[in-house]
Amino acid sequence: MDTETIYALSSGAPPAAIAVMRISGPDAQAAAAALAGRLPPPRRAGVRTLRSGDSTALDRALVLVFPGPNSATGEDLVELHLHGGRAVVAAVAAALAVQPRVRRAMPGEFTRRALMNGRIDLDQAEGLADLLEAETEDQRRAALARSDGVVGKTLTGWMGALSDAAAMIEAVIDYDEEADVAADHADTWRAMINGTHSEMVALLAQPSVERLRDGMLVVLAGPPNAGKSSLFNALLGRDAAIVTPLAGTTRDVIEAQIVRGGIPYRLCDTAGLTDDTADVVEQIGVDRARALSDRADVILWLGDPQAAPPGAVRVAAKADVAVNGVADIVVSTRSIETIERLWGLLADKARELLSFTSDVAIAEAQRTVIKEVSDLLGAALRETDALISAEDLRIARRRLGSLVGEDPTEAMLDALFGRFCLGK
Repeated sequence: MDTETIYALSSGAPPAAIAVMRISGPDAQAAAAALAGRLPPPRRAGVRTLRSGDSTALDRALVLVFPGPNSATGEDLVELHLHGGRAVVAAVAAALAVQPRVRRAMPGEFTRRALMNGRIDLDQAEGLADLLEAETEDQRRAALARSDGVVGKTLTGWMGALSDAAAMIEAVIDYDEEADVAADHADTWRAMINGTHSEMVALLAQPSVERLRDGMLVVLAGPPNAGKSSLFNALLGRDAAIVTPLAGTTRDVIEAQIVRGGIPYRLCDTAGLTDDTADVVEQIGVDRARALSDRADVILWLGDPQAAPPGAVRVAAKADVAVNGVADIVVSTRSIETIERLWGLLADKARELLSFTSDVAIAEAQRTVIKEVSDLLGAALRETDALISAEDLRIARRRLGSLVGEDPTEAMLDALFGRFCLGK
């Protein structure tokens, strides 16, 4: 348990109707009592007058006490529900700051203590961070499932199934000379592994947490002066990129994130692609444009349709001037209707790419391990030698166990909880 007691405003920034000040740690009740006097019984709200050290009244507040370890942080926790004016919040915070062994909390410190005290697991903590950043319905659903421990329960269930299957394989090996018994056990463990393997394959088909959070990567590419920056601005509805009649105006990647219709997108304007440049800066821009295009989910190609990369959407972006060659879509930055038509095309592709039909979403790091485990289970199912299948299963169980039992590093925890707001 931490020896320091922390406090922070856990509700929105004032002014607001109500402001919730949280105090957590071994001296939480003593610090709260110094302001409120006699505290109400645990988990029963009581109205108290909060006073500073010189007995000046600060506010009439609702006080709630949650003794550890059965609290959100796993330690003594007190909530002060204040009137949400700036002066009230500042005065109460100042009164807490002078209490012995009490300090202002760091971002994410309440949740970090919950993790360290076993109130939540690491995946739930990451889910809370995702929930704070969620901008779309799919992001909210996935983050809420993680914060509720759905992913951890799924992984734990798989661990149990693999343990049972391993016991069955041992029985097959032990009863190798009794053909009927061995065959019955083999059918059982194969059925168990097959069910778990199918669940893993289905989960791997879902978009990752990072994919749901970052959205679809859309790269505008083509030769210099093809209208990329103008289209980029038109899609965003604002002037994010500089537009001039001069070729080569855009020399680096310009990125913007936007949510439309509940779908997140990352739009990237890039330097004009050319093999004829002696400008070192322009060449760097061209190299970055090509590298980004290789990673794009969708390339909007503005240029000669015959030169478009495989799978790119060929856009005639200066429809009000001329249309040369065969294009997949014709747009004009002067026509809102054509821009909306392009957004519709992108939305169709995004819905296919970001199709999310489950309440379970996993991070890329988890996906890598689960893919490895899935491959091992597939190999075990194909194998005819029970000893080799048992070894595949042993490795699979160990790798899956790394997702539920491996201790996180301090650096990783610092990066995670740095995403949280103050008071969370």
